[in-house]
Amino acid sequence: MQSLDLNKFPEVELPRFIKIKQHFNRQKVEDIPGEVRKKMEPYLENLNGKRIAVGVGSRGVANIALVTKTVVDTLKEAGAKPFIIPVMGSHGGATPEGQADLLASFGISESAMGVPVDASIDVETIGEFEPGSPIYVCKSALEADGIVIIPRIKPHTCFRGPIESGICKMLVIGLGKRLGADSVHSRGFDRFAELIPKIGCIIAQKTKVLFAVALVENAYEDTYKIEVVPKDDILLLEREAALLEEARSLMGRIMFPKFDILVIDEIGKNISGDGQDPNVTGLYITKCVSGGPEFKKSIILDVTEESHGNANGVGMVDVTTRKLFDKIDYISMYTNAYTSTEVEAVKIPMVAATSEDALRMAVKMCNGIDTGQHKIVWIQNTLELTTMLISEPLLAEAEANSNIEVISSPKPLTFVEGEPQKTLI
Repeated sequence: MQSLDLNKFPEVELPRFIKIKQHFNRQKVEDIPGEVRKKMEPYLENLNGKRIAVGVGSRGVANIALVTKTVVDTLKEAGAKPFIIPVMGSHGGATPEGQADLLASFGISESAMGVPVDASIDVETIGEFEPGSPIYVCKSALEADGIVIIPRIKPHTCFRGPIESGICKMLVIGLGKRLGADSVHSRGFDRFAELIPKIGCIIAQKTKVLFAVALVENAYEDTYKIEVVPKDDILLLEREAALLEEARSLMGRIMFPKFDILVIDEIGKNISGDGQDPNVTGLYITKCVSGGPEFKKSIILDVTEESHGNANGVGMVDVTTRKLFDKIDYISMYTNAYTSTEVEAVKIPMVAATSEDALRMAVKMCNGIDTGQHKIVWIQNTLELTTMLISEPLLAEAEANSNIEVISSPKPLTFVEGEPQKTLI
């Protein structure tokens, strides 16, 4: 494909940029293995000789390998025979090899964990959540003597409700593999607030779920809280709902409510299910949720290596780069969209030859703003929201915010072969 040659157009002037730091709540769990063991201790009775399926998902969860290893070791010490299963719906290309590879990329493998990894995608139905709508659960979990899952609890990117991403969603979509994910997604995100807790409770009730080792993170991608939620409390939903509200209050955010251009260095499935977290950017793929900063144009420059070419989310912006475009694994990305039934996120925006061209294109396409006065926020990704760049017209607003620290003087951007010097970013 071809990109615009900006040399054929009038030069687009860019504002100067400043590096800032946003400050959030830094509280975290200091001794993760100790906390996991302490919280699991009341729930380890009568496990001797029992095969326990430990379900781990596909997101970039903080300390997930350490937490998983501790859960596995603690179960072993209680006499159980744990094994690991991927609980990630259709992720990893909806194949056993792809899902096992995703876990391995997080440091979760048979050799690292000291237990088998069963990545089979075979499922069975355990009932219906409404007539003609089966509930699927992976056979490897159903054949175990008990099930333990390790979910992260956080706001979902596509719907709002008392229960969003967390225990119930991992039971419904994660344990359901591709067919389970398909079954629920086919009802649309506007029903997720109803269906996720409803189906999650049915699965918890009808299977041998023992407990969830639930994780909450702060804005710095640190483990803020570890809670073990037993089956009875999963069914009541109250503890998960309380943990969700706590997670929501801790989330990182962009502390500028209104500006002109958002630049995102990278997206990826290890960052968010949508590549970037719409709770941070406001770039939602559905109409079931809203909020976030207001801006006119947006850019995504690259996709993470950990995302393995799944650039889901790139379609939500106006401009991207050849660098990202050339890395796309369309099968992985389209499988994601096909399963979720939301295609907006995988559409291809304007493709610029370089990051510099992408920025100049976005500036040119912002109407009604004087030269050099564009308000631009430039973040690495939606997990790293501490250090970022802002353009000089936002400086006064930054200086007036006690949670923002200005750490450089205004400087012009310098590009090398179309890419910004990382010393500034």
